[in-house]
Amino acid sequence: MIQTIGMYMQFPFVRYALAVGTMIALCASLLGVTLVLKRFSFIGDGLSHVAFGAMAVAGVLRISSSMLFVLPVTVLCAVLLLRTGGNGKVKGDAAVAMLSVGALAVGYLLLNLFSTSTNLSGDVCSTLFGSTSILTLSKVEVWLCAVLSVIVVVLFVAFYNRIFAVTFDEPFARAVGTRVEAYNLLIAVVVAVIIVLAMNLVGSLLISALIIFPALSAMRLFRSFRGVTLCSAALSVTCALAGMLVAIVGGTPVGSTIVAANIAVYFLLCIIDHFILIST
Repeated sequence: MIQTIGMYMQFPFVRYALAVGTMIALCASLLGVTLVLKRFSFIGDGLSHVAFGAMAVAGVLRISSSMLFVLPVTVLCAVLLLRTGGNGKVKGDAAVAMLSVGALAVGYLLLNLFSTSTNLSGDVCSTLFGSTSILTLSKVEVWLCAVLSVIVVVLFVAFYNRIFAVTFDEPFARAVGTRVEAYNLLIAVVVAVIIVLAMNLVGSLLISALIIFPALSAMRLFRSFRGVTLCSAALSVTCALAGMLVAIVGGTPVGSTIVAANIAVYFLLCIIDHFILIST
């Protein structure tokens, strides 16, 4: 197996895929802890469906670089979702449900009406559950993913203290003068960027798993915010690399293999945590 992996590593597209997958997994894990603690995990599902709808529109319009269209649309919807969620007429969960189901339905409808592909079911399945598109990234897409990933990490590190305050105690943060709405908006925009990046890796329906599972697994080992965040990042990157290598060697779906690796680690840590509690 090691020799097979070494042989595949000689190909540039494999190295690109591993690099991009690692960066995406790292970015997803950083905000995953915040989303889980703020009980905003469902936002990932909503925005991933929006990204699917935007990708369908990009396909119909035959836009060569779909990410340049999908990214601003998803970010805009994240902003609208945050604004609408605070409206008295449409609560947050209802707004997410409306946006999620609406974008998914419209996207699939557009693909059926205007798509020129001869394999519509395969295209939809690949977009929803991930495909080998991570292995066909161009240099431009690799650099775009790298730049966006660096921006996400820099923003998280730069505003770490504010994100920490907003995550654990919004009323107190607001009382001491922290612009809570602005930082919630920052979190929503960064999550939208992560969603668009992760679509190439695990597909739109599996993105939430990439965000949530590393955070939940890390919470089995650590109790501090910093400890959980660092452990989540390490677990996410490890599972992504392991999943991609297994998928490349074994020919399994990339996205599903990565998510399966995250699930396996989560249940393993649950068992370890259970026995530790019993022994103490």
